Amino acid sequence: MGIFAHVSDVHIDAEERSVQRAGRVFNYLAGLPTPPDAVIVTGDLADHGAEAEYERLRQLVDLDVPVLWCPGNHDAREPYRKALLGEEPDARPINRAFEIAGTLILMLDSSIPGRNDGLLADETLEWLTAALAKRPDLPTLVCFHHPPVPLGLPFVDEIRQFGAERLAAVLERNPQVVAVLCGHAHTPAAATFAGRPLLVAPSVTSTLMLPFETDEVFDRDLPPMIAFHLLGEDRRLTTHYRVIL
Repeated sequence: MGIFAHVSDVHIDAEERSVQRAGRVFNYLAGLPTPPDAVIVTGDLADHGAEAEYERLRQLVDLDVPVLWCPGNHDAREPYRKALLGEEPDARPINRAFEIAGTLILMLDSSIPGRNDGLLADETLEWLTAALAKRPDLPTLVCFHHPPVPLGLPFVDEIRQFGAERLAAVLERNPQVVAVLCGHAHTPAAATFAGRPLLVAPSVTSTLMLPFETDEVFDRDLPPMIAFHLLGEDRRLTTHYRVIL
């Protein structure tokens, strides 16, 4: 069985609040008696895309398992590459493939520089198609920041991932994809996309409220949450959500 922790929307900034909340999450993961096989972080790592924010985040994460990142709409590719990945600054989409615990994990860049909505660029879709073709034998998780379907949250639905039919066409040709993972919505949610589970991670920094719950858009007092995705040998994915007090 593969065990994957799923974290999203950390929004590290210059304030101690963001560091304290993220620290609670990563300390919890570091203290698990049985660590996950990997930690998947689906975007909005920094709040303003500043190099110093990525450096603060990197200092917070002290785990003995792989931590897999992808950008969100609050991230900036050049400082992200330099401060978080230790690479030369570059404005191209940041896409990465990992094989962990018998699973192919594809981290895609759904961000559009300077905008809050999302789109998988042609370059990214070509990369995804090639990565899936290389390992059709492995169960695969496709991960990015922006949900590709409406979630009943007006604030997020207006800035979701558009052009999703292009992604759906790729997934429909690749039955090894067992689920799609994303963030951006600041709330745990589940839907379907291209016949697969679409699993939305809760946020570390705040919780987005449903319009019928309250007049407030965000609740900054609710505690951080994370998801655990358990992938069995039968390729069945089971998800559990945890509040981090």
